Amino acid sequence: MNTISRTAQPAPNTPHSEGPKPQLSVVMPCLNEADTIAVCIGKALRAFMENGIDGEVVIADNGSTDSSVQIAESLGARVVHVQAKGYGNALMGGINHARSEFVLMGDCDDSYNFLELGKFYQKLVAGADLVQGCRLPGGGGTVLPGAMPTSHRWIGNPMFTFLAKLWFGSKINDVYCGMRGFRKDLFHRLDQRCTGMEFATEMIIKATLFKAKIEEVPITLHPDGRKSHPPHLKTFRDGWRTLRFYLLFTPKWLFIFPGTLLIAIGFLGCSLALPGISISGVTFDAHTLLFASLAILCGCQALFFATFAKAFAMSEGFHPPDPTSKAVINFFSLERGLIISAVVLAVGLSLLAWAVLTWKATGFGRLDYAHTMRIVIPGATLTSLGVQGMLSSFLLSILTIARK
Repeated sequence: MNTISRTAQPAPNTPHSEGPKPQLSVVMPCLNEADTIAVCIGKALRAFMENGIDGEVVIADNGSTDSSVQIAESLGARVVHVQAKGYGNALMGGINHARSEFVLMGDCDDSYNFLELGKFYQKLVAGADLVQGCRLPGGGGTVLPGAMPTSHRWIGNPMFTFLAKLWFGSKINDVYCGMRGFRKDLFHRLDQRCTGMEFATEMIIKATLFKAKIEEVPITLHPDGRKSHPPHLKTFRDGWRTLRFYLLFTPKWLFIFPGTLLIAIGFLGCSLALPGISISGVTFDAHTLLFASLAILCGCQALFFATFAKAFAMSEGFHPPDPTSKAVINFFSLERGLIISAVVLAVGLSLLAWAVLTWKATGFGRLDYAHTMRIVIPGATLTSLGVQGMLSSFLLSILTIARK
C-alpha cells in the first residue's frame, strides 16, 4: 500500500464557517472507538472550561461501524467523515475542517489525557509553531504501567527518535507521540503526504527541516482504554513504514554517505591493484581491480540518485531549498554535465581502443590478462560512467524544469 499521496485529500464535508472561530480545535481520529470516545471528548470539554478556552472538538471518523459517531454527536462534537482509509488520511481530513488557527491532535483511545491540553495551548499562544507531547522520561514524561509495549518503549521509539535527531537535527525526545498542538498555517505549509501512521513522524521531520519553532511538553501516557478491539498500530508493519519514510526523506544517509564510502573503497582498491602491490603476502591484482571498479560504479550511481532525489524533493516541497544542494544542482547544468561526461567517455573509449590495439599486436592471440585487464577494466569503468553521466544530466535537467 502506498502511504505517501501526491496531494492530501480533504474529507468530503465542507468546514463550518458560521460564528466566531474557536480558540482551539481538538481533532481526534476515530475508527470504532465507542469504548473510549465519550471519556476523551468529556475531558477535552472539561479542559476548555477549566482553562477558559473557547474550543471545539472535531471527530475525524474513518468509517466506524459501532456507535462512535452517535456518541460524539450527542456530546456536541463535530463529526467529519473521512472516506480515505488510514491514520494520516483521517487526521488530514479533520485538520482541514478545524476552524481554529490552533489545532491539538490526539488519539481517542484514552491513552492521552486531554485534561493536559492547556499546556499545549499556552505555548501555541506564546508563539510556538508546533508543541510536541513527550511521554518518555528523557523529556520529563511518564509512561504508566501497561501503557506502552516493551518493544515500543525501549527499542522502537528510542531508535526512531535517535534517528530523527541524527539524520534530521530534531530536538524532540519522543518523535512518535501522537498528542501535539500546532498552528494550522504550519500544517498547510508542511503539505503532508503520508496517509498512515508515519503522518506523525512526517510532521516532526518536516517541521524541523522547515525551521519551525518547536516546543516540547511532558505528558502522561495511560493504558489503552479500549476493550472491544486491539490497538490499530501494528509494530513491525508501521515500524518498517516509518523507517522507509525516514530513508526516503534523507538522500544524505540513503545515497551520499554509502556512495562516498563505496567510491573511497574503490579508489583504494585501484591504487593497490594497478601497480600490483603485495601486503603481508597478499597480492592485489586484476581481480581486486574488478571489485574496486564495481564499487566505484555503484558509488557514483548512488551520488547520481542523491542529486535526483534532492532536486525532486525541493521541487515538490518535501525539502526546503538549501544553498549547498542548489549550488551542486546548478553547477551540473545539462551542458556542463554533458561536457564532463563526454570527456570521461572519451578517456574510457581510448583505454578500450588501446586494449584492442594491444590485442592486435599479438595477432589477436592470447594476452597477458594481468596486464591487459589493467587497461580494460578502467576503460570499461570510465565508459560506463560517461554514459551514466550523460543520461543523468538529461534526467536532472528534466527534474529541474520549472513547473507552473
